[in-house]
Amino acid sequence: MKEILVTKDIETLRLDKVLALKDTSHSREYFSFLIKNKHCLVNNEIKSPSYKVKEGDLITYEYEEKDTNLNLKPYEFKLDIIYQDDDLLVINKPKGLVVHPGSGHENDTLVNALIFNKIELSTINGLHRVGIVHRIDKDTSGLLLICKNDYVHNEIAKQLKTHSMHREYIALVDGVILEDNGKIIGKIGRDKDNRLKMAIDPKNGKEAVTHFKVLKRYQKYTLIDCTLETGRTHQIRVHMSYIKHPIVGDTLYKGSNQIYDNGQLLHAYRLTFFHPILKKEMSFTCPLPSYFNEVLDKLN
Repeated sequence: MKEILVTKDIETLRLDKVLALKDTSHSREYFSFLIKNKHCLVNNEIKSPSYKVKEGDLITYEYEEKDTNLNLKPYEFKLDIIYQDDDLLVINKPKGLVVHPGSGHENDTLVNALIFNKIELSTINGLHRVGIVHRIDKDTSGLLLICKNDYVHNEIAKQLKTHSMHREYIALVDGVILEDNGKIIGKIGRDKDNRLKMAIDPKNGKEAVTHFKVLKRYQKYTLIDCTLETGRTHQIRVHMSYIKHPIVGDTLYKGSNQIYDNGQLLHAYRLTFFHPILKKEMSFTCPLPSYFNEVLDKLN
């Protein structure tokens, strides 16, 4: 719990601005989030972020101290930053980089790299997932949005929940898909026989929907564009395997490895969302990585 006694030099300023002015550990948007969620009082009363403070007002507020990152080791890794502002950043994650610490990867993850680069991060998802609002698998490359404060994190999470944030992928899959486009619906849950895998589980799984369209057909493979309507773990990988067109290189889900044997050929190439602070839609794209293009060149 912290306190601020309003003095004459700051009276008539907005409450959220006063907090950001007097406590530089967080952004104004973060303090606005605290106020709206009743973690800040003025003279023991709830006020709005736009409340104009008066001399003598006693502001009390509480939040988790931002020393949580101290237990995570920095990882010296050059980030490919596509976009960055005071509230969020979009990066192009390379294949092979794990998003957050976990079993087998404690100190060499994207989160550790963000800490090394001294980037301010949201704390909603806890110590080991600071800044992380959505994920892509270790061997999936492409665009990932990172949140710098909890207010933006919450607003982006709402977009994920309502499916208004759009994520598009390019994948090379086994076999020739005859349909030009399709919609895969299949509930996804943990595989009962292999805890490392996810599986279609009509009874206990969570709703999952993937849209796809064919970009190009080869003799034994198909290049597709996939759009996530939901965001389940391994969703595209599970759904493509489910319709008997697993992703090339994805041996966990029975994908072939004759033309590529170093992880799945899956790339998150487009990310579209509404910026909570700038109040406008933003869309970013990134090209296929070189190893993906090399496989396509061989097929061509």
